[in-house]
Amino acid sequence: MKAIVQQVYGSSAMLEVARVERPVAGNGQVLVRVRAASLNARDWHIMRGDPRIARWMDRSVFGRRGPAQPIPGGDFAGVVESVGAGVTDLRPGEEVYGESISGAFAEYLAVDRSVVAAKPAGLSFAEAAAVPLAANTALTCLRHVAAGDRVLIIGASGGVGTFAVQLALAAGAEVTGVCSTRNVELIRGLGAARVVDYTRDPVPGRYDTVLDLAGSRRLRELLRLVEPTGTLVLSGGGNYTGGSLFGPIGLMARAQLSRLFVRPTIRVPMANQSSAALDELRDLIDTGRIRPIIDRTYPLDEVPAAIHYLETEHARAKIAITVG
Repeated sequence: MKAIVQQVYGSSAMLEVARVERPVAGNGQVLVRVRAASLNARDWHIMRGDPRIARWMDRSVFGRRGPAQPIPGGDFAGVVESVGAGVTDLRPGEEVYGESISGAFAEYLAVDRSVVAAKPAGLSFAEAAAVPLAANTALTCLRHVAAGDRVLIIGASGGVGTFAVQLALAAGAEVTGVCSTRNVELIRGLGAARVVDYTRDPVPGRYDTVLDLAGSRRLRELLRLVEPTGTLVLSGGGNYTGGSLFGPIGLMARAQLSRLFVRPTIRVPMANQSSAALDELRDLIDTGRIRPIIDRTYPLDEVPAAIHYLETEHARAKIAITVG
């Protein structure tokens, strides 16, 4: 089968199109004929092995010299090709979507049944592939938001940010989004009450919840934006700026320590993907509360160009990869 492969850390130039052996569904797994995938900031972090400290923190993802798994890609949507022993509730031909640790940038993917669910019927494969990681992260970050809350989302135009704006609005919150000039109309079109162009204006006031998805502001600056009884949520991957030792992990570590001394609640949530989470996201999509937004679509052969665009152009919303 055709796949994108990477052996050593580096830029998108390290990614190659290759022919590799097609995987087989093992016990408790599903073999998916991938029809589409999507990019996340997580992909370039793994591609570059950045921040460097991550190479010693999660050896299932990061090797010392290159990614632990040679085929990148997490989000996918496609058709069940076959199932392994123990899988009785999915059949060949069913349309599914989900999130794997790796391997989605390929024509076939063997993945655990626990991270696969029925694809939202109203979405194309590309749209469905744009959902899992970003939408589940946004949902995890904003579960505490209630009607009437004032929510500030920094990095509102990114993959997670566009879902976060929609989820906060669905909860009945008043949303202020922070983004660059070219994305102001996008966030306003999603329904945000206010949009702050960070290249021109400071963020005004205080908020019940501040969700920082950019990872570029100092902790004390973020805390000044939160009501004393409010919540600061950190989930920012940042942008590639030439490599780092700690990257956004440094900000999150300082925030965890500061929780002992500051009044606003500080959360650094981790989204766990599961078929139950995917079912919940499908319900949100089917009822019209969220929808994926795709900036650009690239074919599988052009994944290196797609990641280069993600890194250098601050892509809005999601980038989809069509596979077949």
